[in-house]
Amino acid sequence: MTLLVTGATGYLGRELMRSADAAGVSSADADLRDPDAVAALFARLRPTAVINTAYRQDDRAVTFDGAVNVARAAAGARLVQVSTDVVFDGEKGVPYVEEDEPTPLTDYGRAKADAERAVLAAHPEALVVRTSLLYGGPEPGPQERLAADPDASFFTDEFRCPIQVGDLARALLELVATDRAGVLHVAGCDRLSRAEFAALLAGAPVRTASIAESGLVRPRDCALAIDRAQGLLQTGLRGARELLDP
Repeated sequence: MTLLVTGATGYLGRELMRSADAAGVSSADADLRDPDAVAALFARLRPTAVINTAYRQDDRAVTFDGAVNVARAAAGARLVQVSTDVVFDGEKGVPYVEEDEPTPLTDYGRAKADAERAVLAAHPEALVVRTSLLYGGPEPGPQERLAADPDASFFTDEFRCPIQVGDLARALLELVATDRAGVLHVAGCDRLSRAEFAALLAGAPVRTASIAESGLVRPRDCALAIDRAQGLLQTGLRGARELLDP
């Protein structure tokens, strides 16, 4: 298998590169928003498998157009597209399963939900992996840096299922070697509020707030049901409490 990781300089991309014998590209190597540049990249590297981790929360062109361009260029290759739990509005009240229809509230969530549909239309054999907050890499990631900020506040009424980045990388490498298609949820097994998660990362109490009082429009509870992935994977999907609670 000749594996290509797109978004290789991102937090997850770097972990995949450490874990696999793979070629990696970032926006510095090829502009994923440019279909001709992506087609030329694939013609040069001829990967047999691709994991697309590339996104920018504030740039729909990278998140959506880039994913579609990669999916089209990856015709004939195995493709795993990484997506997010915030394709949901967080109002279901119980963990989301793979068949739940995306109902995004944010621009980033809409870009990711649109990318999921477009990728599967362009590459029906692709696997879309929805995941959650990442942490636990060799260097502090965005969640660790935020938790260390004494001026940051964390919501007590926003819930996610954080996953250690190495666990996710190993799961993706397992999945890219299969022929599973469609959508799969791969997240940590603990449902935590953002405040609980930040306190675990910081090893100390953190400042708290609530979405209700903030007036912000954010998905409140994007917990993902991971039973299906747990039944498929050798990689354990460990919870943040197990890994971070002293």
